[in-house]
Amino acid sequence: MNTTTALPPLLITCGEPAGIGPELMGLLSEQAEHLPENRPLVILGDANLIQARAKAIGITLAWPVAGKECLNMALAARPPIQLWHHPLNTPCTTGQPNSANARHVLDLLDAACDACLSGLAGGMVTAPIQKSAISPIWPGFQGHTEYLAQRCGQADEVVMMLMGGNMKVALATTHLPLRAVPDALTREGLNRVLRILLNDLSTYWGLEHPKVLVAGLNPHAGEAGDLGHEDDEIIAPVLDALRAQGHQLIGPLPADTLFQPKYLNEADAVLAMYHDQGLPVLKYASFGRGVNVSLGLPIVRTSVDHGTALSLAGTRNMDCGSLIEAIHTAHHMDLCRRTGQPQ
Repeated sequence: MNTTTALPPLLITCGEPAGIGPELMGLLSEQAEHLPENRPLVILGDANLIQARAKAIGITLAWPVAGKECLNMALAARPPIQLWHHPLNTPCTTGQPNSANARHVLDLLDAACDACLSGLAGGMVTAPIQKSAISPIWPGFQGHTEYLAQRCGQADEVVMMLMGGNMKVALATTHLPLRAVPDALTREGLNRVLRILLNDLSTYWGLEHPKVLVAGLNPHAGEAGDLGHEDDEIIAPVLDALRAQGHQLIGPLPADTLFQPKYLNEADAVLAMYHDQGLPVLKYASFGRGVNVSLGLPIVRTSVDHGTALSLAGTRNMDCGSLIEAIHTAHHMDLCRRTGQPQ
């Protein structure tokens, strides 16, 4: 695709209003040269809050403010960046999340997701949210990945993957208490996760035969059953079946040794069994430049690799590098989807 062709916008949700989301939006205005060319951006949030918090750190925003009609403007006439105003439910105190604004945060996600599903937007990029502020109105709320999967009607078809430090690390389970992980691992579920991962590595990154390192669940990958049976009884059979179909899957491997350059340099991605098994390594290698990608959805969704950083809200003591990387990744994925060719 000729990238000078008018493209639909990427939508950026501002996230938790008491966190650093509003400042990150303001900092984007100073990074225009680092944003994708010829790709309009629409920021969803309370325009008054974003403008005020930007002004407080010395940034005056000249972006036009509009409602949903901004998505229907003639593509060629659309400004490079504009604000889609979604008013807060209640005034926001910087650094102090308020569950009264939880519905506002979820409304941003709903609006962006629905616009992507309808084809009015090319993808969505999410700033961090505060789960503790949402759980009072949504008991059991787990996070962006699970919420958007449900919104898209694909609760069991989403895979969380983080990219950074020349690594791609996907997760077999996401935001679960550690004691719940073994029960959540099933042959059917693991097979589904691996198929989504292999498909999207091919679709978005041009890897015709991706090679994936698969971590075991238990220390030493179970050590032949002495340290647990899940590795031999759940993980290994799934890998054997997929290998018989021609897929390049290595494992189950002990997680304490697979993250070595000699292994990673020969692989395209890693599948970890749970959140804190794989992500500490990736975030150590790339924090502030990593990207969270939701695979398996009918829409493109990426996110930053960090949290709301409440103590930094209201200051300039932050880096919008992860947000910029997330925007570029969403742009890349949308172009791949439109052209059928990795960019």
